[in-house]
Amino acid sequence: MKRYSLSNLILVLGLVFIYLPMVILVIYSFNESRLVTVWGGWSVKWYVGLLDNTQLMGAVMRSLEVAFYTAIAAVALGTMAAFVLTRIPRFRGRTMFGGLVTAPLVMPEVITGLSLLLLFVAMAQLVGWPAQRGLVTIWIAHTTFCSAYVAVVVMARLRELDLSIEEAAMDLGARPWKVFFLITVPMIAPSLAAGGMLSFALSLDDLVLASFVSGPGATTLPMEIFSAVRLGVKPEINAVASLILLVVSIATFIAWYMTRRADRRRQKAMQEAMDDATLDVAGPSGRPTMLPPPAHS
Repeated sequence: MKRYSLSNLILVLGLVFIYLPMVILVIYSFNESRLVTVWGGWSVKWYVGLLDNTQLMGAVMRSLEVAFYTAIAAVALGTMAAFVLTRIPRFRGRTMFGGLVTAPLVMPEVITGLSLLLLFVAMAQLVGWPAQRGLVTIWIAHTTFCSAYVAVVVMARLRELDLSIEEAAMDLGARPWKVFFLITVPMIAPSLAAGGMLSFALSLDDLVLASFVSGPGATTLPMEIFSAVRLGVKPEINAVASLILLVVSIATFIAWYMTRRADRRRQKAMQEAMDDATLDVAGPSGRPTMLPPPAHS
């Protein structure tokens, strides 16, 4: 009993530690006072004022656009890397390839951002691209960083799959690409969704990489907030952060609901298949069917 109570206490303290700052942020986004630390009553004027703050709303839209494209590209590249590392046990340079895939996980973002900045400058001098740094260079940097996280998540799921299902499909004449898209992808769909949401959140939250590889007119929301905080936190920032929390929460709930619904359908289909197989073996009477003895010549 004591262990159960201690576990509940630790759980509650952990949840309070994580979510209490978010709740305070949302409450103060409705503050009437312009001083974020002084409560002046309830008001929604800061949400209405966001429509007139074109600079802040432009940064929000740029961040959402970069995060969306980063999630798509990171899921594609991370899934291919995970598939190679899990399904091809031996090839020349496998250890080096695995190290390069997971290197962004342990490499400081300052080093990654500086190296990408030098790369873009060298490419601009040699081939003339990119002519200037902007959203494209931020997208490339975020995709490089987030692909490693997607690869780790998808690799963990691929190692748990039963290869006999894919082998049975190929024995029946299905081509490898068809097996991958019709069998493998649906089975790893939860990990793909998790990797996509993780990439979206990491890209939306990144400040260091974007600071190195961004250019004029490509200021993201974290950069805008960081520059504004130097002069003091504005109430509009609390309102924007609250709206982002709302959007992310809704997207997370929808992804969780769809994943849970797909798992239930999969379990139901497997149960129906097992019931059909049991009926085929037992016969219509519910008893195992007995084969007639072989005739003696």
